Amino acid sequence: MTATSQSASRRVLADARPDDVAQVHRPDRRQVNWWLTALVAVCSLTVLIPLYLTVVTALKTPDQLGGTGFGLPTSARWENFAEAWTLTSFPRALLNTGLVTVGAVLLTLLTNSMVAYAIARNLHRRFFKGLYLYFIAALFVPFPIIMLPVVKQTAILGLDNQLGLILLYTVYGLSFNIFVYVAYIRSIPLELEEAALTDGASTWTVFWRIIFPLLGPMNATVGILTCLWAWNDFMLPLVILSESSAQTLPLAQFIFQGQFNTNYSVAFASYLMAMAPLLIVYIFAQRWVISGVMRGSSK
Repeated sequence: MTATSQSASRRVLADARPDDVAQVHRPDRRQVNWWLTALVAVCSLTVLIPLYLTVVTALKTPDQLGGTGFGLPTSARWENFAEAWTLTSFPRALLNTGLVTVGAVLLTLLTNSMVAYAIARNLHRRFFKGLYLYFIAALFVPFPIIMLPVVKQTAILGLDNQLGLILLYTVYGLSFNIFVYVAYIRSIPLELEEAALTDGASTWTVFWRIIFPLLGPMNATVGILTCLWAWNDFMLPLVILSESSAQTLPLAQFIFQGQFNTNYSVAFASYLMAMAPLLIVYIFAQRWVISGVMRGSSK
């Protein structure tokens, strides 16, 4: 170090406050919360252990299923996936599930956000206040209570198919989605909308150009929850769908398990095949989810 740089460093340290100098020389003493780390590790085991058992069972032959089940297969039997592909009519069930899930997510995001925006900006009015409380009260109504009337109505209207499932997922998710959307929309400053209205924008333009892009975190949350629900749901497809050609993956798994309840290797292979598409979608979509959350935090 030259004499010039040493004198400059002395002047900087002389002008700095004592707290700043101490902060420069203070070592990083952040401690690891071992209790929280242990809790996270234990919680992760509740997911990793069943997943491990599913993978190793799907790769075993029926002769290797004895014991505790934790042992690795002596030789991987990939034919289990081919048998599951054929026996469960996997391509058709996958297509049905994909159509229902994508349709439910898109229709939910488009319609529920608009309804929530209308309620959030008019919550001071008695009608919209009552409408909001009505939707919240619907959260406490169990589905089995209204299951039989819904099944009868869908059959009468000819909606005992994939389209009917999409509409039902959109409607039944409305209560919770209204709850989260309204709370978030009310945190968005009104000045943004007032400025756009002053410039001549219509209410429709304000929603699609200003409000809807700001709903990125909530859209990600609602989209993920709706996707998981529509993909994994078993009850609605069971009571609504009337044709076997329209069955979804959970329903196909149920029928397969009833027919081949002793063939655990093929059954677990079919479970892995049903989980794989949703895991792949999450792996590729997580960056958009994270970016949406970050935009919401810096809004």
